[in-house]
Amino acid sequence: MSQTLFDLHKAKLDAALNALRTRDYYSAYAESPSPRKYGETADKDGQAAFKAHLNRSFELDMPGITGEAGSEVSPYGFELGIKYPTVDIDILLPAMNEARKVWRDIGVQARTGICLEILKRINQHSFEIGYSVMHTSGQGFMMAFQAGGPHAQDRGLEAVAYGYDAMIHSPAAATWTKPQGKHDPLVMNKTFTVAGRGVALVIGCSTFPTWNTYPGLFASLVTGNPVVVKPHPAGILPAAISVKIAQDVLREQGLPPHIVSLVIDADPAQPCTKALAQREEVKLIDFTGNTPFGDWLEQNCHQAQVYTEKAGVNTIIIDSTDNFKGMIQNLSFTLSLYSGQMCTTPQDIFIPAEGIETDQGHKSFDEVADALSTGITRFLSDPERAGMVLGCIQAEVTDKRIDSARQLGEKIGTVVRESDRPENPWFKEGRMRSPLLIAVDADQEDAYMEELFGPISFLVRTDSTAHSIELAHKAVKNHGAITMGCYSTSDAVLEQIEEAALDAGVALSINLTAGVYVNQSAAFSDFHATGCNPAANASLSDLAYVANRFRIIQSRKHA
Repeated sequence: MSQTLFDLHKAKLDAALNALRTRDYYSAYAESPSPRKYGETADKDGQAAFKAHLNRSFELDMPGITGEAGSEVSPYGFELGIKYPTVDIDILLPAMNEARKVWRDIGVQARTGICLEILKRINQHSFEIGYSVMHTSGQGFMMAFQAGGPHAQDRGLEAVAYGYDAMIHSPAAATWTKPQGKHDPLVMNKTFTVAGRGVALVIGCSTFPTWNTYPGLFASLVTGNPVVVKPHPAGILPAAISVKIAQDVLREQGLPPHIVSLVIDADPAQPCTKALAQREEVKLIDFTGNTPFGDWLEQNCHQAQVYTEKAGVNTIIIDSTDNFKGMIQNLSFTLSLYSGQMCTTPQDIFIPAEGIETDQGHKSFDEVADALSTGITRFLSDPERAGMVLGCIQAEVTDKRIDSARQLGEKIGTVVRESDRPENPWFKEGRMRSPLLIAVDADQEDAYMEELFGPISFLVRTDSTAHSIELAHKAVKNHGAITMGCYSTSDAVLEQIEEAALDAGVALSINLTAGVYVNQSAAFSDFHATGCNPAANASLSDLAYVANRFRIIQSRKHA
């Protein structure tokens, strides 16, 4: 029956494989929440499905269930009231490890077909997942639908395609014939079985509970590893819905549903993640989150292959532009999107103290700073647009960090733009903040050479563009970054910036003024992170991201 699923989804797999090779635009799942794409009642049904989860128990099928817990609160101002099963990992993990055998034995095509079917059904729940992402992460609905739904699904499909491609690199069977001169040749029959490494652990984050979970989940699952998802305590629901869908598909295929399981903290004040990550059964770990815990995983989980995406200092270098208005508009949206709570949002914007040349004439440092401040304010002047783009601040600690950064800015520089508290038109209790801009001199490295997560950006006054490049390179090499952006009309300057980005190992976006933004990443074309700087030790996605999740075990005998 699983083979039928592979045949059913073969065309989509082939399209994904082709996209990986061409790196052109490809999206398997419609990013528009249009009724024409998802059905006339999809939005209404998705809202109803989300609301049906509130204030009740969420059921999953796993051995070792001990009780239930959960304390999610929407950043829009209400408690979700959902209780999820808690489990005894001493029972669950051995059971998952045992299930690894049947998951291995069904073979590459069957696993691939099942993963593709899971993704198809997840896509059918995109509105339900979108509202659950919105009310756990604080994203505006459009972003929650797109990034938490189709874009996350594309990243999952990308991982499946890479995994399939890696696994079929070697044949499943071969006949080996060695000539023996006058004697009969030696002939042996050999089999080559793809075997997963063990149980895989995916540790989710609160801001992107599906986008940062699906790549590791599907990369490990397709390559033969049962997967336990450990979501952030503030963002359980999107992961739980995804796990339930996976369990439904597995059960229908006659397989143990707990091949994909969910583990939550019985008490968020006493997280179980460290104990879970160091279990001998766990051979693969995917983590997105803060640097200290990512470092701890890398240093202490020696039994596992660990993939981490951690904090970084993303940078923009402004040298000159032939479209000043377009640059300001692009940066205004970039800094506003999801209130800067993205691992790709720029924090440090390096501008020469003497100013820049533009199509509107020379602009001083202060004029550039004022234009960006005004651009953000103008962009957010429509309350409904502000509500959709900014979303809400996911965590109270981020909200407090903004205030602390403002106080710091007053001491060491100039607050160019205040982070105000807009009122969400639909959720009056929503925790909203707009971007904070602080102008500082380049010697204030202690302030801007570390990540301050949230809508906080420094406009750094440098001696020259060469100085800007030097500082941006230093930020990436020493502290890591997922993105770097630049603006220049000089080919010579662009060559210098590209060399700095290559040497530091960071993705570079050049002169973005239209509908593409530095903090966006397109599946099948853009590599998210590089694994070449401290912000991440892997890339989403490439062959290296999947190839070490399985081994090929051979058997041979005389023909």
